[in-house]
Amino acid sequence: MIPHSHSGHGQQDGHACHDHDHDHDHDHDHDHDHGGPGHHHHHYSPEDIEGNRMFVVAILLNLMFVVVEIVFGIRASSLSLLADAGHNFGDVLGLIASWVAMWMMRRSPTPRFTYGLRSTTILAALANAMLLMVAVGGVGWEAILRFSAPRPVDGEVTMVVALAGVAVNLVSAVFLLRGDQHDLNRKSAFLHMASDAVVSLGVAFGGWLVIRTGLSWLDPLVSLLVAALILVGTWGLFRESVKLVLQGVPATIDPLAVRHYLEQLGQVAAVHDLHVWAMSTSENALTAHLVTPGGHPGDVFLNHVADELAERFHIQHATLQIELGNAGASCRLASDHVV
Repeated sequence: MIPHSHSGHGQQDGHACHDHDHDHDHDHDHDHDHGGPGHHHHHYSPEDIEGNRMFVVAILLNLMFVVVEIVFGIRASSLSLLADAGHNFGDVLGLIASWVAMWMMRRSPTPRFTYGLRSTTILAALANAMLLMVAVGGVGWEAILRFSAPRPVDGEVTMVVALAGVAVNLVSAVFLLRGDQHDLNRKSAFLHMASDAVVSLGVAFGGWLVIRTGLSWLDPLVSLLVAALILVGTWGLFRESVKLVLQGVPATIDPLAVRHYLEQLGQVAAVHDLHVWAMSTSENALTAHLVTPGGHPGDVFLNHVADELAERFHIQHATLQIELGNAGASCRLASDHVV
């Protein structure tokens, strides 16, 4: 029988690399190195601690500002401020979801969850996108209602509080920029704060227009335009999150380039059953069958390929199965149409 060799290359921060030789006559020789950090236990880096602290600061800042917007929105009879408060509260919930997902991502694997809970970050990114779209819909609905039932607005209070909101959200966005720029979960949280800053700026501009013209309907008009702009920006995040949930190839990875790299390796005659997917919003995985008619290429070759996939394509967890291509022993997964 043909021996199969699997090389699973862990994260760049030190997961052990495994090479398994399986003889199908039931002689099994397993060589496992469990000493790599993160194989069973995640060690918190200074970046992890700093990122966690920044999430907490952003959540507290925005939660306090929601209270401020509600108080002054009622005093100024400003529905735009109250709508923005509801929008910001939805984003606080989104930030909490992202923060919890980042914590769950660091949980150790179990026999039932062999990848740990990394994929919760993908679910959080999707939830953030959906929350943002719902919040934008709420702002737009409030704006439409105000066209039919306009009320006097204290433009000065609206403008001052909204400008304060711009500052709070920009500070929060800067905090959330610290960390892995490839992390879709962190990116979604950043987009929340950046979009909040844009909404608050629009509310402030509407307040200024009301002061200058006395036309109260300008406030909901500006809010409606801002909501439309944010919806356009959020659609990309929503689409990418859905793709990752469906185990699609992350947007940052070109699957054709990955295939070409594997096919041009000296000892590889063919590549099939190639799959690339996201384990989390910052970690990617790959499985592939490599046909090497010249014999088993060895552990050095497999480790080198895994390192190259991590370096070139941001694929931290590669599992490669070696096939010798013997006559009469073709792989049932050789066709690209078979999964």
